[in-house]
Amino acid sequence: MRTYDEILDIAAARKGGRIAVLDDVPTVLDADELAAIPDDRWLAQMARGIFQAGISWTVVETKWPGIEDAFHRFDIGRCAFMAEDWFEALMSDPRIIRSAPKVRAVQENATLIQRVSAEHGSFGRWVGDWPSREFATLLEVLKKDGSRLGGNTGAYALRMMGRDSYLMSGSVVARLTAEGIVDKAPSSKKAWGAVQEAFNTWMEQSGQGLTVVSRVLAQSADG
Repeated sequence: MRTYDEILDIAAARKGGRIAVLDDVPTVLDADELAAIPDDRWLAQMARGIFQAGISWTVVETKWPGIEDAFHRFDIGRCAFMAEDWFEALMSDPRIIRSAPKVRAVQENATLIQRVSAEHGSFGRWVGDWPSREFATLLEVLKKDGSRLGGNTGAYALRMMGRDSYLMSGSVVARLTAEGIVDKAPSSKKAWGAVQEAFNTWMEQSGQGLTVVSRVLAQSADG
């Protein structure tokens, strides 16, 4: 596979130079900054991604203030112990996206966050302390123990919260395919292991984190 610098040069040729490529990178927070983010904001971001799945993101954005109110600003305790009468009330609440599986996912992810926070001090501490070299395993845990956090939903939530991360966007998968790492979006443990190994190599070569490497890959290929 090509080196990080070779892929960066491809991206630079497409986007008008290295500066243009590297300026287009989301903010990354350190472990202590992630640990300081309240648990309810992690649940809110998960919920936003879940509600956005399969519908217009603009619709969710427009409704978001009402969604926040309807879920009591994603109070972890309230959401984790959602009573059936509250669930039924939400199903007729015009402020939210009225999908029973998605509302139930909010409850189930609140339970996950509550458990992790009790064990690690905060959900953000757990996320922040997770090694970047094992990021694929973090995604696997979110998919397995959370609800509707598979695909890019869990990874996107982490990215939006500032966690150093990669996304399996169409462009990133196209670059990974061109480099012979995978032949499609990873789904098996073996494929995810190959993806993680490639990212680890590029991190070592560049001295950059997952987010930077991921954005360079994305800008080097058509999605």
